[in-house]
Amino acid sequence: MNARIENLVTSGTFSLDGGTWDVDNNVWIVGDDREVIVIDPAHDPAAVAAAVGDRNTIAVLLTHGHDDHIRAARETADLLQAPISLNPADRMLWDAVYPDVAPDREITEGDEFEVAGVTLTARSTPGHSPGSTCFVAPELNAVFAGDTLFQGGPGATGRSYSSFDTIIESIRNVLFELPAETVVHTGHGPTTTIGAESPNLEEWIARGH
Repeated sequence: MNARIENLVTSGTFSLDGGTWDVDNNVWIVGDDREVIVIDPAHDPAAVAAAVGDRNTIAVLLTHGHDDHIRAARETADLLQAPISLNPADRMLWDAVYPDVAPDREITEGDEFEVAGVTLTARSTPGHSPGSTCFVAPELNAVFAGDTLFQGGPGATGRSYSSFDTIIESIRNVLFELPAETVVHTGHGPTTTIGAESPNLEEWIARGH
């Protein structure tokens, strides 16, 4: 198996509920020298396309529908000639950015995406948004968690369509069931591991965010 994980950090803005913030996003490229899957191609289509190079892109996977994660996704997918997949529970977020065009495919619980001899399995992890989805790749000892879990706690839930109680249940029942050594590749900021974060769950619940 020659599959590997590549990280590209792009910069832009995130807007929701009338506010706009500057953000740096992690773009994840999973594959080998021939083919890749791109996860959350944020902000900079040209930079993502350059990172992919002449490799075949099997799919563009979106962990959720917030505009920092999707605003550049359509243009990126066109450059890469690859279909975009999104959990339909986040369709209202998608429609706010793309009112006239749908995602190419819907992601549902348990969907499998194969690239370079490894399998990424979609796991529904609502809370940060209704359609938030993580992609688990056991062969790579990895989970691509979007904005569901970060180093130091769960993703933000103080905005529209989000729920703290729901994200806690997703983390407890889905992510923290993964092996402790699983590396968490996040939507923003540094990676962490399931084992580093799981002892802190009750502390997060107590602080309420």
